[in-house]
Amino acid sequence: MRRLLIATALGLALLAATAPGARADTGSATHYYLSLGDSLAAGTNATGVGVAFTDRGYADQLYAALAADDPKLELTKLGCPGESSASFRFGSQLPTSVLSCGTPRFYKNFLYSKGTQLAEAVAFLAAHKGKVTLVTIDVGANDLSRLDAQGSLVTCLFEPAGCATQTAGIATNLSAILSELRAAAGPDVPIVGMTYYNVFRPLGDPFVDMRVEILNAVLASTYAAAGAPVADVAGAFPTTALVCAWTWFCTHGDVHPNTAGYGVIANEFLEVIQP
Repeated sequence: MRRLLIATALGLALLAATAPGARADTGSATHYYLSLGDSLAAGTNATGVGVAFTDRGYADQLYAALAADDPKLELTKLGCPGESSASFRFGSQLPTSVLSCGTPRFYKNFLYSKGTQLAEAVAFLAAHKGKVTLVTIDVGANDLSRLDAQGSLVTCLFEPAGCATQTAGIATNLSAILSELRAAAGPDVPIVGMTYYNVFRPLGDPFVDMRVEILNAVLASTYAAAGAPVADVAGAFPTTALVCAWTWFCTHGDVHPNTAGYGVIANEFLEVIQP
């Protein structure tokens, strides 16, 4: 396991140092990598006593790898913890049971002056037309969770009926999101999505595993239909041992990656961007 972690870190460094850039020729002008999505894009990190943000999330590590060969590249992160495809598109869904980053007032006053992450992203792309060279996005996992009457978090992954309604909504919302992003970004800007690692793999529940696979199949097909390449994050966490090594699930019961896990996700994006 230790050798595998070291090899992953060395692989990131090697790719950053040797792989040719896939960006447009922007000369000496400042240009941007725009990161969108949920808590993974924001770089949420468990601390053992609560949840905080890290500057070593996957967007940060991907940016560091790209900027090593591209010093004029700047990172803009718009992701926020709790964002679902519904709240990404329409804004806060509270006080309903659908997860969101916060209340409508919090969205407007503290997160997105335009009201939603999608509107904020579209405005950024419009304001920096021709200067954005990469967009990454991860969204959809939070659509599978809801708050019950007591305010506890419940996921359809463990419910008898499964997640059919939720995954259908993800496909609809994500398709609309990608369409608006493409229209704002133009035809040449790479927009790269990702599948999700199965953080519940250590539980050994085949029904949960199957439902995560269904979610990822819906995400992959929706990205493909929009012409957006997909980082195979699901495939990078294939075993219980790796999930335990690269996330906080087995130590803190937290679904987020640790620094090494975020590095693995960054590497999956990098393999798509700089094959």
